[in-house]
Amino acid sequence: MKDPAFVSFSPTFHFTESKIRVRAFYCVLALMVARLMIREAEHAGMHMSVRELLGHLAGIQETLLLYKGERGRPRARRMLTEIDPIQRRLYDLFGLDAYAPRR
Repeated sequence: MKDPAFVSFSPTFHFTESKIRVRAFYCVLALMVARLMIREAEHAGMHMSVRELLGHLAGIQETLLLYKGERGRPRARRMLTEIDPIQRRLYDLFGLDAYAPRR
C-alpha cells in the first residue's frame, strides 16, 4: 500500500488546510477501493498485486467507430476492445458490463 507509483499522497500543491484534507481523503479512499478490489479478486482465486490488477483493468478500453449513415449523417458505434481471459474474469467479477456500451 505504500507504493508511490500507484496512489501517491505527495507532493501536495494545495495551500489551504481544507483542500489538503480533501486530497488526503481522496488518497485514502483510493487506497481502500484498491484494497477492496484486491480482496474480491483474492476471493475469486485471482492472486495479483494492486499494480497488476490496475494494469489489467486499464487494458479494458472503449472505442468509438464512426461510419457513414444511410442519409449522409455519420453514425457512431461504441464497443469494447478485445480483452484477454484475465481481463474477462475481472470484467465479470466487478460487473463492468453495467458501464459498458450496449451493442
